[in-house]
Amino acid sequence: MFKKVLVANRGEIALRVIRACKELGLESVAVHSTADADSLHVKFADQAVCIGPPASKSSYLNVPMIISAAEITGADAIHPGYGFLSENADFAEVVRKCKLTWIGPPPEAMRLMGDKIRARAAMEAAGVPVLPGSVGLHDEISLFEAADRIGLPVILKATAGGGGRGMKIVYDKSKLLEAWAMGRTEAQNAFGNPEMYMERYCQKPRHIEIQVVADKHGHYTHLGERECSIQRRHQKVLEEAPSVALTDEIRQKLQTAAVRAIEAIKYTNVGTLEFLLDTDGSFYFMEMNTRIQVEHPVTELVTGLDLVREQIRIAQGEPLSFDHTIDRRARGHAIELRINAEDPNTFAGSPGKITALHMPGGLGVRVDTHVYAGYVVPPNYDSMIAKVIVHDVDRMAALRRARRCLDEMVIEGIRTNIPFLKRIINNPDFIRGDFDTGFVGRLLAERPAHP
Repeated sequence: MFKKVLVANRGEIALRVIRACKELGLESVAVHSTADADSLHVKFADQAVCIGPPASKSSYLNVPMIISAAEITGADAIHPGYGFLSENADFAEVVRKCKLTWIGPPPEAMRLMGDKIRARAAMEAAGVPVLPGSVGLHDEISLFEAADRIGLPVILKATAGGGGRGMKIVYDKSKLLEAWAMGRTEAQNAFGNPEMYMERYCQKPRHIEIQVVADKHGHYTHLGERECSIQRRHQKVLEEAPSVALTDEIRQKLQTAAVRAIEAIKYTNVGTLEFLLDTDGSFYFMEMNTRIQVEHPVTELVTGLDLVREQIRIAQGEPLSFDHTIDRRARGHAIELRINAEDPNTFAGSPGKITALHMPGGLGVRVDTHVYAGYVVPPNYDSMIAKVIVHDVDRMAALRRARRCLDEMVIEGIRTNIPFLKRIINNPDFIRGDFDTGFVGRLLAERPAHP
């Protein structure tokens, strides 16, 4: 058992973890860069330690400084949140070697699932469907042989990472070499590893993910799916649960595959299996996120479970707080809207001082944010400043609530993507549930950006 948790992150997820700690009777320690000295996670933690200048590599990615902060504050556990070091197996091992509790999965599982080629192999061995693909591509011969065997179109991906970085779609064989070279350069810059692999490209898939959770007592289960197809350049914009695209049969198969996967790799804590759902109902493993997700609140609202508290309990060696043998069907419908400090037309970042702020409220409305009136949004980090999550009896009611919330929001002093989000949730195709991962691209191509 531990008593004090250091949160190795910033912004809304750091505040989210701090709240969970307080509700469990645990003390919390916030770490922060000089740019985040006035962030709410710093204000509401029991202790706070500045770990460096604004640049992430000098602060939130600075392992020695984070460990030192844990030591000087007497923290005995570290929660990594999402992003930054959350999926860094080496960091998890350092935490353990320093006799601190890592609030996350075993480093071995993180390392396995972080290597996309090894992850594919592990999923195949566990009987989880994967797209036809290749091993690492190290030369032109293996590149063209893989393309001939798989068949165009194909997608090239970075072995060491995700998030769209290094990803290249190829329809024409004459473009294959150029795409591979560009992907390798991007992968090297983003992950320090240029290795690429290849998969068959699904042209109009849905992006469906399954929330999984397992304790240290051999209990493996899922908490349903999330629909994550609304993306811009492979970055999620809006998520919801449950997915209108799944029949009961496909949903059951996805859930079974996800649980089989985490059993096979002896996974513990929370995680997410991400799948591509093809137009014919076939689904294929894409990747696993070995951490809490940005969009975890939609699952919390349709299940009534606190996933961050569950993470902490599991790390303490406690069993799951719920009966994992009971089929937990989604209660109602939840939608999460990511509010970003960015121009709604060009999507360029919009840092600066928030001069006025009003967040929506009311029944079935949750807002996760670290900002307030007078807060200065720094230019150094991800542009997301808030998440608005709504819940209601069904999808149409949830959509009406989401529209009402966006209409209520007031954020002055900076620009935000609220007009863009309104455009999405008012689109007839989105309302009908007729969309795929290419929806946003088609929406943006419909008419020129507004001034």
